[in-house]
Amino acid sequence: MKRITKFLAAFMLAGAAATAATSAMAEGAKIFVIGGKADDPFWSKVKKGADDAGKVAELTGGSVTWLGPQNYDNLGPDAAKLIRTALSQNPSAIVGPDWVPEAMDDAFKEVVAAGVPLIIYNSGGMDAAKRLGAMNYVGNEEYAAGLGGGTYYGSHGAKNVLCVNTLPGATNTEDRCKGIADAIAKSGGKSSQLPLPSSSFGNPTAVAEAIKAAVLKDNAIDGVITISAGDANSAANAISQANVGDKVKLASFDMDETGLQRIKDGKQSFAIDQQPYLQGYLAVSLLNGLVNYGLDLPTKPVLTGPGIVDASNVDATLAGAAAGAR
Repeated sequence: MKRITKFLAAFMLAGAAATAATSAMAEGAKIFVIGGKADDPFWSKVKKGADDAGKVAELTGGSVTWLGPQNYDNLGPDAAKLIRTALSQNPSAIVGPDWVPEAMDDAFKEVVAAGVPLIIYNSGGMDAAKRLGAMNYVGNEEYAAGLGGGTYYGSHGAKNVLCVNTLPGATNTEDRCKGIADAIAKSGGKSSQLPLPSSSFGNPTAVAEAIKAAVLKDNAIDGVITISAGDANSAANAISQANVGDKVKLASFDMDETGLQRIKDGKQSFAIDQQPYLQGYLAVSLLNGLVNYGLDLPTKPVLTGPGIVDASNVDATLAGAAAGAR
């Protein structure tokens, strides 16, 4: 009897999902994506993934709308406003990163309370998704990414690594630097954080000058890792200007073609890749499938990283970058 009851309940739920999906298909999935600045090199790849997945949504009458802040000076509160803006547009579903939980979680909870399907991506991890009632998390586990970077540094002889954080206070960047420190400590090394004002993010001169001053002040530093590809370009200039390129191993979270070329040329040790294109593509695809067809994945979270890109695999990665997807 219990088995029959469970079967009937499952059958009824499946029928309800199918009815909801049929109704949604008549209108199409109206998906809103909260992300970074569209001209940010990292977020432009996330947006490309979301836009490409959006082409499938458009075939069934749907749409994908990208909402990003003007700058990163007031990241948490600004992102919370974007979440509420998306909610005010009667969305079918919302995708967003949980960058600053204390500023953003209330807005995400409003989304869930309104019955709007939510995916957390890029920042926050599955813990945030569970806490907020989101259906899944798509992206990198930032602390694990930091551990991977710190382990790589330690296995290649680094003992004193500077983690440059131009978004201090953001959950994902703090977790990155903590992972670096915890992992390298296991091999007898150490890591300290260089927090820079958020206004420095995207300001190559300010970032380069701060890193140059730091490596000149402490000649024991033998590694510099940045939280973004853009900051890595600034760090490369700083290391060159300080004439410490022979002893300071440069690395970055995320990457761009300039950084990949440095890896190929032997001027950067590695980059930690989280495949941003896949974050946008998969998050939008999952929600489009849910809204239109009642589809969901048992895999939670859906991880897109971390992965290490170094001299051993940089050529293949450069090919992906040339296509705008890496």
